[in-house]
Amino acid sequence: MAASFIAVSAGTLYEDIDIKWGDDRAKILNNGQLLTLSLDRTCGAGFQSKNEYLFGKIEMQLKLVPGNSAGTVTAFYLSSPGPTRDEIDFEFLGNLSGDPYTVHTNVYTQGKGEREQQFHLWFDPTADFHTYSFTWNPKHIIFSVDDTPIREFKNLESIGVQYPKNQAMSLYSSLWDAEDWATRGGLVKTDWSQAPFTASYRNFNANGCIWSAGKSSCSSVSSSLILADNSWLAPELDARSQEKLMWVQRNYMIYNYCTDTKRFPGGFPAECHATSNS
Repeated sequence: MAASFIAVSAGTLYEDIDIKWGDDRAKILNNGQLLTLSLDRTCGAGFQSKNEYLFGKIEMQLKLVPGNSAGTVTAFYLSSPGPTRDEIDFEFLGNLSGDPYTVHTNVYTQGKGEREQQFHLWFDPTADFHTYSFTWNPKHIIFSVDDTPIREFKNLESIGVQYPKNQAMSLYSSLWDAEDWATRGGLVKTDWSQAPFTASYRNFNANGCIWSAGKSSCSSVSSSLILADNSWLAPELDARSQEKLMWVQRNYMIYNYCTDTKRFPGGFPAECHATSNS
């Protein structure tokens, strides 16, 4: 059976994004083409997509807090509401000037996460905008940076691993102070003389299934379909993407829960035995 899909790429951020908190620390500028979030000693800021999605490719360009951003976290994630939420996370952990940003990733299902992988990047994410995306379909989740996959989390329900597939998620982002843990485990505190800290966003794009009033905009999602105009539905990475993924994990991964023997002395989670998730 074929499936019909909605591709969402509105003209301005006014049409796609709601500012949720932070008062004037969150701003949509340049006739709706640019959004900024700022953090000062009093408060941070955050936004949310107007739509919820149940599968798709959701992406946006970010330019992270420059300079001494130690103690700050720029969170960029998909999440459903409530205590049993599903969630797919990018968190960008601030740094001392000259040190690399840490890109923290996680996947939550039914409120349970603890699936962290961390990376450095092969460029300065504060110097220019770069595209960060989630590809989420019934078969796998792909975290990508500038269309280079850095992490894959496969649907392994067949071996008892929970997978986020039943709860629609919105896109969120926030900039907040996490000096108690963000930089070197909390050893480096926020230097408030550098405030306000500012992250910038542009070019939101979502291609997938909008969830509204209990229904999906997609008439059907078949896990066996690979449609030319809906490549996010592909159940596997192609050979070139697999090569890129291995390159990133070989050269830029700095933490993988699937190799943390101190954390899991009794044995690793089941998904860690599948090479695509470890």
